[in-house]
Amino acid sequence: MPKIDESRPFIAVRMAILTVSDTRTLADDRSGDALQRLLADAGHQLAARDLVKDEVPAIRAAVERWIIDPAIDVVLTTGGTGFTGRDVTPEAVRPLFEKEIDGFATVFHMISLQKVGTSTIQSRACAGLARGTYIFCLPGSPGACKDAWEDILKWQLDNRHRPCNFVEIMPRLEEHRRKG
Repeated sequence: MPKIDESRPFIAVRMAILTVSDTRTLADDRSGDALQRLLADAGHQLAARDLVKDEVPAIRAAVERWIIDPAIDVVLTTGGTGFTGRDVTPEAVRPLFEKEIDGFATVFHMISLQKVGTSTIQSRACAGLARGTYIFCLPGSPGACKDAWEDILKWQLDNRHRPCNFVEIMPRLEEHRRKG
């Protein structure tokens, strides 16, 4: 049974939040605000935050900038994961993935099914790893962001979570590049 091992030290993770929206600004970005509050409440650090339009070049440039930044461990995007013509976050970000975290989408949909029923099929939430940085692409609703955080990310981004978590393997994510 998964649990928190209180004998292990908590390690704060440095995260960037990217909101993808044609209609929001940072002043009324409820999903980005929710993610910022949730990660801070969990003890993590906000390393950067931005908002871009639903355009592949803008999304990709922001994520690329953050995956090469050694001060950022995790990128959280919110928005642009639906099916409308302007929803292009997966198309912008997936080409950057060196490895996809397939289980994230599966678990996200299992959780979402309990909350919104079959409407979960309208989300293309995804996750992957690029240059040693975790990237999680979440839907644009505050509720979906909260569900992803509370039921998945809060635990996997906590070094004390047993039997395993993403934080404890972070030092090994780039080992293939160091092999000379």
